[in-house]
Amino acid sequence: MRPGSRGPPGGKNGPKLLPLLLAAAITCPVQAQHDDDRWRSARERLVAEHLVPQGISDSLTLAAMRAVPRHEFVPADQRLHAYENAPLPIGHGQTISQPVVVALMTQLVRPRAGMRVLEVGTGSGYQAAVLAQTGARVWTIEIFRVLAEEASARLARLGYRNVAVRHGDGYAGWPEAAPFDAIVVTAGADSIPPALIEQLAPGGRLVMPVGDPLLDQQLVLVEKDEAGRAVSRRLVPVRFVPLLRGER
Repeated sequence: MRPGSRGPPGGKNGPKLLPLLLAAAITCPVQAQHDDDRWRSARERLVAEHLVPQGISDSLTLAAMRAVPRHEFVPADQRLHAYENAPLPIGHGQTISQPVVVALMTQLVRPRAGMRVLEVGTGSGYQAAVLAQTGARVWTIEIFRVLAEEASARLARLGYRNVAVRHGDGYAGWPEAAPFDAIVVTAGADSIPPALIEQLAPGGRLVMPVGDPLLDQQLVLVEKDEAGRAVSRRLVPVRFVPLLRGER
């Protein structure tokens, strides 16, 4: 499963917002250029043969998985495998999560148009694109500067204007953009960073892998009630890489 954003401020002067603008209004759903029938058919098969049978039923999530061109988020030598339900390498020792995991995490936060979502762990930008495709406004943080820059350029090229990308510390979240209706963390830790709980709005949902990936890592869903009390529950076993800190 794809490593997420794991870490530190972008350089000595703090986090850096990359030059991908967050639109004031929600953009229309995106369809990649040069997206021919072959890729569209492959996405339809992925949804029909893997996502729906494994319990993905939310209509916005399924529509996003049908629309987002995963082949644009993997290296050229991996494109023929883009619509297999499997993680794939994206360079720099990182991978992109298998589609069913992306769809599950999206479905769990109950996407809706206009909701504010923080993602910790941009990677190639695929999860951010899926969230944006549902109509959400997305702020996404990546510890590896090169991945953050590549994802920012890729999302801009594909027309996702409702996403902002930052190279920075995923543990710190994005306080100046908080509160968030949903938070999606694509790397694991022993516990959920307190800053992320603080930045979750009342009524919001956070999904994150928690635990030791070699022993017992579980996908955890946190729901914050209107009084600000956070309640968590474990859902399914998963295996994600650690949420890192430090310069990358």
